[in-house]
Amino acid sequence: LSLPPQFSGLLGTVYRRGNLTFTRDGSALISPVGNRISLFDLKNNKCETLPLATRLNIVCVGLSPDGTLAILIDEEGAALLVSLIGKCVIHRFYFHKPVHSVSFSPDGKKFVITKDNIALMYHAPGKKREFNAFVLDKTYYGPYDETTCIDWTDDSKCFAIGSKDMSTWVFGAERWANLIYYSLGGHKDVIVACFFEENSLDLYTISQDAALCVWQCDTELDGLKPMPPKDAAKGKNAAENDEDFLEETKGEEIHGKANPNEKETRNKVKYSRVAKYFFNKEGDFNNLTSAAYHKKTHLLVTGFASGIFHLHELPDFNLIHSLSISDHRIASISINCTGDWIAFGCSGLGQLLVWEWQSESYVLKQQGHYNSMVSLAYSPDGQYIVTGGEDGKVKVWNTLSSFCFVTFTEHNSGVTAVTFTSNGYVILSASLDGTVRAFDLHRYRNFRTFTSPRPSQFSCLAVDSSGEIVSAGSQDSFEIFIWSMQSGRLLDVLSGHEGPISSLSFNPMKCVLASASWDKTVKLWDMLDSWRTKETLILNSDVLVVAFRPDGQELAVAALNGQITFWDHENAVQTGSIEGRHDLQMGRKELDKITAKQAAKGKSFTTLCYSADGQSILAGGLSKFVCIYNVKEQILMKKFEISCNFSLDAMEEYLDRRKMTEFGSMALIDEGAGDEDGVAIPLPGVKRGDMSYRHFKPEIRVTCLRFSPTGRSWAATTTEGLLIYSLDSGLIFDPFELDIDVTPSNIHKTLRQKEYTMAIIMAFKLNE
Repeated sequence: LSLPPQFSGLLGTVYRRGNLTFTRDGSALISPVGNRISLFDLKNNKCETLPLATRLNIVCVGLSPDGTLAILIDEEGAALLVSLIGKCVIHRFYFHKPVHSVSFSPDGKKFVITKDNIALMYHAPGKKREFNAFVLDKTYYGPYDETTCIDWTDDSKCFAIGSKDMSTWVFGAERWANLIYYSLGGHKDVIVACFFEENSLDLYTISQDAALCVWQCDTELDGLKPMPPKDAAKGKNAAENDEDFLEETKGEEIHGKANPNEKETRNKVKYSRVAKYFFNKEGDFNNLTSAAYHKKTHLLVTGFASGIFHLHELPDFNLIHSLSISDHRIASISINCTGDWIAFGCSGLGQLLVWEWQSESYVLKQQGHYNSMVSLAYSPDGQYIVTGGEDGKVKVWNTLSSFCFVTFTEHNSGVTAVTFTSNGYVILSASLDGTVRAFDLHRYRNFRTFTSPRPSQFSCLAVDSSGEIVSAGSQDSFEIFIWSMQSGRLLDVLSGHEGPISSLSFNPMKCVLASASWDKTVKLWDMLDSWRTKETLILNSDVLVVAFRPDGQELAVAALNGQITFWDHENAVQTGSIEGRHDLQMGRKELDKITAKQAAKGKSFTTLCYSADGQSILAGGLSKFVCIYNVKEQILMKKFEISCNFSLDAMEEYLDRRKMTEFGSMALIDEGAGDEDGVAIPLPGVKRGDMSYRHFKPEIRVTCLRFSPTGRSWAATTTEGLLIYSLDSGLIFDPFELDIDVTPSNIHKTLRQKEYTMAIIMAFKLNE
């Protein structure tokens, strides 16, 4: 661990909230996962999470037309300008208010963001060398309520924005003589999306009550006339006079009026509504939540709150097909550039789907454990990771591609522990539903179910090094159950503990089982001596977790008082201890009455894990830090900060004074009441909304840590998802039967000589 491991990937969360975006070539998808973004390469079946993070959850992502830059904006309006080539942050900017959407112009020279009831147009960075990346060009006023969506015409001359006041506004990106602004009504609910027709000013607007209006314009795009020079100069001078005293250049302001008088509308562009269509004619009234339009194929995709989506062909509004893909609200839709693939994101369940509509098949179908991953285990070769969650699912992830390739849903309650057997083909999981299940990775089926005579909730699990003996500890009967893997029969019930069993661990080298309990003891059971208790180690506090060193010579024990103690279990002697409570560095939750320092006195490590060489130990608990200790020296080597996402609770050590009022914390008041994902407050004066609407802030915690058997990486299950930290970041060079003469230059040489078979065999050998 001389070189600190780098953050290498986030698995287990595929979509949190925000808008999905396809890359320019249409083969990869960018998805916001909390405060990071993941890039799903659909052609090569790989996924990577970029090593950069915003301060809060990402709400909108804007991609430049050439596909090199992205703008990420979080919940408070802080923006990052990111290079997708170098995968680094180029510039930071703060918009001061929550931003609803961001969109680059098709020529890549400008971008527009919508916040409050205005739209701001900025010069896009990267076109010319400048000192400040975000230079404000124009501010557009017009709507009375918050603006929701943006769409540009193909030649970047105009853009349209939709608003919550049920109006849509068309603005000129330049001051055109016949189009400065135009306001369109016609809807009875919030505008969800607006789209221009290809190479035209004709417009489609879609509102939340599932209505579509088709607007026809009397002017072509070529018919937009530039302002006569004297009028333009007059407007400029007025703007320049104000700017003499201002530090920040304000740019030009354009104020739109909802009902301009006749003199102002003379010789201007006019719109007329040609048609109005309604989705859901059967009367299953349902909120429309998202929409996307592909201009070349005239394909409109709309998603609804019930998880249904429709495909229509415009302008005739012919239904192609409609399907239900989820039982939660579809939060975001995106279509790739060819119009073949449609991506859907459901934030309620954390689902991400890519659907090929012509063949009616899935290109990608991924879902994480939403917010509740509890345990993990590496396979013996380090290729796979299995995770168990409070949702009762057991998922297996491929560490190279970062995709989940199988999900087992047999458990009826939360999974508390998972593990691989030593051959790597069997997964065991223990659950609160009173079963331990064995899954086979060849046929993907549940081939054994182990139960206890009286139903009891299993809290921990261990399997011996041969994979023959399965043991699980119970929360409520304080017993340990032993089963045979071959026959599935219960072999023995070990009683002796006087409190719930918190952790089990088999010695990798000997047939000894260590069990930890809340009765302040660790018992060692000898399997060969008919499970007689060999030793009982007495501690001063409730024991939470035990772990054997990989060579089986040492036992680490973490207790409730924050101590990690090391034992020579052969002689029942304590060899060392680490006082780790202060290294955990607790955060203070928003509604905590006591400070973080006081709260830390009752906190401790809840998960332990030795490194592959046994020289250091990883420890984590209810905080955002993972500590690595050197066992021999008993010192802290490094602390990893798992997350910097302030959308999670207990991230800060001190509470923000600005959030405290004379009536208590602002966190008690539900923000964004009545929004699509907010809380509807039924009566005036009621502080809390309907209690059945859950509006919660998940707390940051590390539930399980495991070191890879290869010794090159370690993984942690956290509130954010499954995080992997590894020493090998980037490309893994994995050649096959390599000779001295197999080099890239020789492969190019054989290609030039047109010996194609030879060249492809050499390329395979280089695995490149």
